[in-house]
Amino acid sequence: MTRWLSGQVRFVLLAFVLLALAGSAAAFRLPVSLFPKIDFPRVVVAVDAGDRPVEQMVSQVTRPVERALRTVPGVASVRSTSSRGSAELSVNFAWGADMVAATLQAESAVNAVMPDLPPGTRFEVRRMDPTVFPVLGLALVSPSRDPVALRDFAQLQLAPLLSSTPGVASVTVQGGQEKEYQVLADPTRLQALGLSVEDLARVLSSNNVVVAAGRLEDRYRLYLVLTDNQLTGIDDIRWTVIQTGARGVVELDDIADVVVRQTPQWTRVTSQGQDAVLVNIRQTPDANSVGLVKEVQRRIAAFKVETPADVQIVTFYDQSQLVTAAASSVRDAILLGALLAGVVLFVFLRSLRFMVIVALMLPAVLATTCIALGLLGMSFNMMTLGGMAAAVGLVVDDAVVMLEHLMRRLQEKRRGAEAGEDGVLVSAAEMARPLIGSTLATILVFAPLAFLSGVTGGFFKALAVTMSASLAVSLIFALFVAPLLAERWVRERDVEQAERAGGLLERFGGRYETLMTRVLGRPGRLALIVGLVVLLIGGLAYTRVGSGFMPKMDEGGFILDYYAAPGTSLSETDRLLRQVESILQATPDVESYSRRTGLQLGGSLSEANEGDFFVRLKAKGRRPLEVVTAEVRSKIEASVLGLTVETAQLMEDLIGDLTAVPQPIEVKLLGADMAALKTASPMVVDAIGKIRGVVEVSGGLRVAGDAVVIAVDRPAAALEGLDPEAVTRQLQLLVGGNVIGQIQEGEKLVGVRVWTAGDLRDRVRALETLPLRAPDGHTLPLSRVATLTIAPGQPQVTRENLQPLVAVTARLDQRDLGSAMREVQRTVASLSLPSGVRVEYGGLYAEQQKSFRDLAVVFVSALALVGLLFLYLFQGWAAAASIVVTLLLAASSVFLGLWATGTELNISAMMGLTMVIGIVAELGVFYLAELPPNQRADAKTLIAAGRARLRPILMSALIAILALAPLALGLGEGSAMQKPLAIAIITGLIAGVPLILIFCPALLARLSTPLRERPQ
Repeated sequence: MTRWLSGQVRFVLLAFVLLALAGSAAAFRLPVSLFPKIDFPRVVVAVDAGDRPVEQMVSQVTRPVERALRTVPGVASVRSTSSRGSAELSVNFAWGADMVAATLQAESAVNAVMPDLPPGTRFEVRRMDPTVFPVLGLALVSPSRDPVALRDFAQLQLAPLLSSTPGVASVTVQGGQEKEYQVLADPTRLQALGLSVEDLARVLSSNNVVVAAGRLEDRYRLYLVLTDNQLTGIDDIRWTVIQTGARGVVELDDIADVVVRQTPQWTRVTSQGQDAVLVNIRQTPDANSVGLVKEVQRRIAAFKVETPADVQIVTFYDQSQLVTAAASSVRDAILLGALLAGVVLFVFLRSLRFMVIVALMLPAVLATTCIALGLLGMSFNMMTLGGMAAAVGLVVDDAVVMLEHLMRRLQEKRRGAEAGEDGVLVSAAEMARPLIGSTLATILVFAPLAFLSGVTGGFFKALAVTMSASLAVSLIFALFVAPLLAERWVRERDVEQAERAGGLLERFGGRYETLMTRVLGRPGRLALIVGLVVLLIGGLAYTRVGSGFMPKMDEGGFILDYYAAPGTSLSETDRLLRQVESILQATPDVESYSRRTGLQLGGSLSEANEGDFFVRLKAKGRRPLEVVTAEVRSKIEASVLGLTVETAQLMEDLIGDLTAVPQPIEVKLLGADMAALKTASPMVVDAIGKIRGVVEVSGGLRVAGDAVVIAVDRPAAALEGLDPEAVTRQLQLLVGGNVIGQIQEGEKLVGVRVWTAGDLRDRVRALETLPLRAPDGHTLPLSRVATLTIAPGQPQVTRENLQPLVAVTARLDQRDLGSAMREVQRTVASLSLPSGVRVEYGGLYAEQQKSFRDLAVVFVSALALVGLLFLYLFQGWAAAASIVVTLLLAASSVFLGLWATGTELNISAMMGLTMVIGIVAELGVFYLAELPPNQRADAKTLIAAGRARLRPILMSALIAILALAPLALGLGEGSAMQKPLAIAIITGLIAGVPLILIFCPALLARLSTPLRERPQ
């Protein structure tokens, strides 16, 4: 290595510069997104079968579709929720499945059973991925423009403009109203002419057609012959001839009122207290979120000249803000880490030139890492950026360790030790083995993550790849670039200053030598006592640490889901929600909000009595997110009676939707007897609702609104010449109306609905007097052939793997998931539930348990791999065993740090716990590499190794701790995801340094001593 390096100086330095420049260019080309690209193994099938009772929906639609989906290869589970006329089926596959093929197979399976489903049934199959939520949400409000014009502007002008933006997958419009021509028939005038509403609809439909009659050739030209009988406007509709005869020509205007109105709406959208139109922009999975949002905003700004003066376009949600904030936090962490590393380096070595070398190495390593990310098809996201921030200390550490070793050899040379002409490069070659070993120790920890599945694997694989790439690049630069720069820049004066700076360290080394002389006198006793004490403290802390799933982040906004009482009308729900809007407007921390009723932020339809808010908080000068959400929730519960609310952070809600487990707590009640499940649900709700910290408890029995059931008296109908089908056809026209065609107006189509006046159908009892027409022409009221009854609302039917399910769900407030779930399990186990009811636990708790099991396997695997590495490097069982025990003790101390800081044990903390193995093992490599090979570790050599490696180990630990400090303190938005990881690593390092320098030598001395030589 020394000879090659001395002959390739120009090549190495130029390659270093070119890699840094290429990496900088690659960094600007990498896509930016909130999450890593993850193929969530879930497909959602939404089925719409019109209006029909829940029981019919389950038997005629849901069950056949469930059975068909179960035949798709690789399906792990199927959960369905059936409501009146609609069903949503969630199909889960194993992690790692080919979701493109799975989606196509699911669609094919549903298509295969479509002939067996009721006529008119439609379905949609969609993959679930992080782009299901919009990357940017715009709200259009106007003080003067009507809802139809506002929606037309969004649909016909703004949406096409934004759809062509690179990276935009779809632009959807919510809210506003749509124009419609309504033909309101007068039953009395129809009766006088012997007509029915069906006759009216049939005549109008036949008068609004365009048909190709054929083709002909004439004088060298080919013509298409069209019969164009389209209606062109309201006058055309009014003048449509309905009947001719003795009474003359009867036009539509003679027997019906033709008006321009809005389509019947069962949804409502508002923003800042005003009716609004929302434009949701979704990105493609590989799009650059920040660049996409900037381009959209640029296009909107350029479009301002064409935007009506009374239309205001405001942003109610911008996902790129969180990504940008996270990137800024990483940038600050990198700069602060480099500064602190330079300070540590200066304190220990007093060399400005070494500080410059480190200042060059850090950005060059991170830039080169971007090349690796680009080649692997990755992006800048919260995990890769967090990986870079977490790797800063380790990246600097390689260069610092190399420079410290070079300085030590230069100091020895100054004191009279032998050194050749290429002394610096020869000294650098001495560090090749320890540096490679230390880097491998850290990278090996990440190797088991390749086999990790679930949300944890999807998120932390990106972090692991980023850190591994950074460490590999850092190793190469530390081995080849740092020595060349040091050889040319370091002067005798730097060595002299390092000698003067070493006084304090020499005194500390002397005390260390005195301590170790005593310790190694009876190493077995010390090793046993220290090991037991550390394990005892770590075990005690473990029992006190709360557990969670994802780290809690302040995303600057939250989702507020709401449910009015079953059957509540849209207008009454809107009245209640106006009170909620008043509460939000009076909350000083709220900057803006948008509200959907009958819709959801993800775009799904819901009942008219439910929906969600997205509340955006002020960027600065506000209270913590949890405080704001708790206050808003308590005010709503106290003052808005009849409304149930649930609050969730956007990321939590998104991950919950992607994994089909949106709530932290889910008690699944399963069994064949639905009545028993309905009895058990209130018992569980009442019991767990009394548990401290368990809030927003839902019984899982979502009830739809009441129904007016019209039962046709078959004999009475037969006497009138009618049958149930004929009665139903006429009722559909009289009650709900029927769109018989459309009129083209410019770019849009306007429907023509045949209906009746509102006063004939605006009350339940008014339906009894609806006029029906018999085949012989006479009319009769509906009450003569049918009875009307009010049926109470029907609950939605949920099934999992073809069996009934009632899921009791809840969220947490100021309580960790682990302790709450243990109490929930004890409470539910103490209940005397009806026989046949089986209890399982799902929600985020189930995902947490799976992740913890997977990470435990990763931890054990990492420990085994590191032990195997040490066995290879140092060729002795004693060295491998002593380092493995030391790593276990350092890892157990992590729980003390989590307990002391009030941090939950979540997947981020578990990842940090695993990384402690590699980082502390790196310190162990530096120490053990100083011992003479193939020799018994006696007290003298152990103490000499400790004194020689005291400075680099202290410097490495200090740099890593200080570089992680910004993350551990949660400085900057987006840092909360890595905060538990940083706390875990810092705690492990604080404990790991004394364990490596004191405990590990003691244990090694004990294990290296033959049995016959050990003191009795």
